[in-house]
Amino acid sequence: MQKRKLGQAGLEVSAIGYGCMGLSSGYGPPTPHDEAIAMIRAAFDLGVTLFDTAEAYGPFSNESLLGEAVEPFRDQVVIATKFGFDIDLQTGARTGGVNSRPEHIRAVAEAQLKRLRTDRIDLLYQHRVDPAVPMEEVAGAVKDLIQAGKVNHFGLSEPSRNSLRRAHAVQPVTALQNEFSLWTRDVQHNGVLALCEELGIGFVPFTPLGAGFLTGKIDASTELAPGDFRSISPRFAQDARAANMALVDLLKAIAERKQATPAQIALAWLLAQKPWIVPIPGTTKRHRLEENLGAARVELTAEDLAAIEDAASKIVIQGARLPEAVLAQTNQ
Repeated sequence: MQKRKLGQAGLEVSAIGYGCMGLSSGYGPPTPHDEAIAMIRAAFDLGVTLFDTAEAYGPFSNESLLGEAVEPFRDQVVIATKFGFDIDLQTGARTGGVNSRPEHIRAVAEAQLKRLRTDRIDLLYQHRVDPAVPMEEVAGAVKDLIQAGKVNHFGLSEPSRNSLRRAHAVQPVTALQNEFSLWTRDVQHNGVLALCEELGIGFVPFTPLGAGFLTGKIDASTELAPGDFRSISPRFAQDARAANMALVDLLKAIAERKQATPAQIALAWLLAQKPWIVPIPGTTKRHRLEENLGAARVELTAEDLAAIEDAASKIVIQGARLPEAVLAQTNQ
């Protein structure tokens, strides 16, 4: 697996990481424990060194799963996790709100270290900006954890450009994690990606395969399981899916020419945008894992990229990427 570097401190990770969330939450019932452990270890065996989780996934169970899975090779991987939602540290009960008070950040980090079976968190993200807590205080709390040796790098997820600048001024931000794919390109148009380049911040796209839609395995007739977040996502409404198939058709056409799959083209397109972009697709299936990681070997020429850009520019994506209440917590 090729390597890439995130941030000015040069955090080196595999060119494609593994998003662990779907093993525990988001897409319906959790994956059976032993199968989930096997998936994470298979990813490592195939060259993945960046593993992404969060206290909110479960809550808590995803971190515990990752900690158990990577314990035998802990020093060979980069563990990324997140704080920032208002979650009771004893019960896991959620209010639906956010909480980045410094004392809460410290308590969360201590609990995460135990669940992850480690003495340090390689990359700690603020999951969502807390408007009630000045960004300088948040960055300062993480800086204290870094100075104490409990955290190595600081990250943010879905902040505004102003919040990113303010955080970076207190504690250099190594990575920004936002949704980014061929059907969610906000960061290219709102200045966030350009700011990352200006400040020397790495970029980690989540949902790089459009929550599975860009793989070509989902269409307007696909039934979504109970508990699957896509069932309440405007972009996955039946009419929106039918309209958005135009983008999948484009990926299929390019994939056929490149002897690849639509998922591989979608990931290769992300990798081609900047050398400091590291997508983190998730899957619960070994053959999909192998397919996703194979994207690192797909080379898109300048002509390929221009053709994709031209064709994609003619497709208007239907439906918001997330429900309105969830989107309200982004770009703060």
